[in-house]
Amino acid sequence: MLTTRFSNAIAVNRWNTCTWKPALAEAGIVPPRARDAKRWQWEAAPGDGFHVLRHIYASIMLEAGESVVTLARWLGHSSPSVTLGYCARFMPEAGSKGRTMIDGLLGEQGDQCAGRNSPDSPQG
Repeated sequence: MLTTRFSNAIAVNRWNTCTWKPALAEAGIVPPRARDAKRWQWEAAPGDGFHVLRHIYASIMLEAGESVVTLARWLGHSSPSVTLGYCARFMPEAGSKGRTMIDGLLGEQGDQCAGRNSPDSPQG
């Protein structure tokens, strides 16, 4: 019996056509498919397209502490730097764990020394 590494993979084009695009249409994000359109013909939805789910998944995994090396392998990226290049913009909280750790180590001393030039201080 021949098995492949992707035997449980979702056929992305079929899922996009039969599940994702109808859901976007139902939510009013893309217009409903025209009556005379073929089954696979939908309006483009670049900002809300299926591929954005992949980026969101990757960002959530990184934010949860998954290794970028492991995630790159899961996503089929050529290197971890490719993964970070795509996902960094979806990670608004990136760096907060490190800052929290340093703040905990420094305690009140750190608060006294922090000035207006800290990266998170309001500039006014």
